[in-house]
Amino acid sequence: MKLDGKIALVTGTSPNICGGVAEGLADEGAKIVCVDLNPAYADGCARSIVDRGGEAVGVVCDVTDENQVKATIARATDAFDGVDILVNGPVIFNRKGVLQMPLDEWRSQIDVILTGAFLFTKHVARLMIDQGRHGNMINILSTAGHQGEPGNVGYGTGKGGLMNFTRSVAMELAEFGLRVNSLTPTATDPAEGAERAARWGVQWPGPRLGERRRGTISDADAGLPMQQRPSPRHYGKAAAFLASDEAEMITGFDLRVDAGAISRYWMWDPAAAE
Repeated sequence: MKLDGKIALVTGTSPNICGGVAEGLADEGAKIVCVDLNPAYADGCARSIVDRGGEAVGVVCDVTDENQVKATIARATDAFDGVDILVNGPVIFNRKGVLQMPLDEWRSQIDVILTGAFLFTKHVARLMIDQGRHGNMINILSTAGHQGEPGNVGYGTGKGGLMNFTRSVAMELAEFGLRVNSLTPTATDPAEGAERAARWGVQWPGPRLGERRRGTISDADAGLPMQQRPSPRHYGKAAAFLASDEAEMITGFDLRVDAGAISRYWMWDPAAAE
């Protein structure tokens, strides 16, 4: 297995994207620290991995609180003696545009996406350097961070900022033998998230603020060149590759698992090409 004996700390382990990433890393032999603000998600993720024969612990953490971040990393060290892989994935979904977004909601959304990644990256990197581990980090982006989506200003800005955060930190930490990459999902097939939520015994999806702007296509699959949305398991496989020694010379890179969404020419309709 690609990640035998490695320890991965995964933040934002809802039953959807990062829950799939956590299970995907565990399937390749990694021990997992499942981190979420929602205790049911943190514990459900860990319990699922243990039930599948892996090793995992769940930790509740507000990723914007530096003391809680430090305590979470200490818990990972107590449980598994360190961290080899960090995955930054928490989000707040707030579909409001620049004209409607209150300042406090803007700050909260940006704080979770960017400050959370900053704090975990800073303190996990220090631990990796102190322990002499040639570890790596993966930041979860979104196609909304590459493209302009109306009415989703905080999310798109946060994910776009995380893209260049990845590049900057990759350059800074290269001298220590640490790799930093990002992974871009797109609109995700909800079936696997629903199945995972049922298996964990949790409610999903959680509450979302705002509504999608009028004009959003009704058939997401039809808008993708591959005519099918990815599932969380696809992100898990991609993350396992980035975290493995097979990617030892890859840093500052964004791996897009988006069924061709970003590469599509704007005038081309994949569904009409059938």
